Amino acid sequence: MSTSRPDPEDLTARARIRDAAMYHFGEHGFERATIRGIATTAGVSSGLVRHHFGSKQALREACDDYLLKVIRQFNDQAWADPTFSDTRYVYAARATMAKYQRYLARALIEGSATELFDEMVRMSEQWLAVLDKDRPDPSDVDRRARATVGTAMALSVGLLYDHVGRSLGVDLSSPEGDRLLSRILLDLYSHPLMSLEDAARARAALDRAQ
Repeated sequence: MSTSRPDPEDLTARARIRDAAMYHFGEHGFERATIRGIATTAGVSSGLVRHHFGSKQALREACDDYLLKVIRQFNDQAWADPTFSDTRYVYAARATMAKYQRYLARALIEGSATELFDEMVRMSEQWLAVLDKDRPDPSDVDRRARATVGTAMALSVGLLYDHVGRSLGVDLSSPEGDRLLSRILLDLYSHPLMSLEDAARARAALDRAQ
């Protein structure tokens, strides 16, 4: 068996193919995206795409694996930085994920991003464990459940990307759109929509209804 190291040019081509695939899968969906279109965007032959990945399905799995790696690296860096506040996390996470937004949204809609979603829930659960230490009222809801719904809510902007941009009257992919969305998110995260008292009354009403 050969133990030679991969050709750096092959590694570069593989990365170009992966990035082109993420663009095509995000813009057109998995079924409509073609190996030929991906190859053209990557500047390689269709044969080289198959040489590196074997099939379109394997290529999508490689894209998912790469995005999972990006997300984990970002989260690990955030945990390693003692000055990394939750507000900085929101902004930095958006900046990190901006170029993968359409791919992730399409993958979630098509149901191929199970591991990605589960990993985001796990990370959210980690952050909630820290935030819960300073929470004035103990939650009566399981942390895993809160992390799951919180992750879904955070991803909803990406899933409704075009609608959100249209309603705001700005291209969310532009610097202006990204700044506006970031400011909106920071405002929403920093100002609770309900007081603790209102929430307590609402929970009591739910209990009575049961």
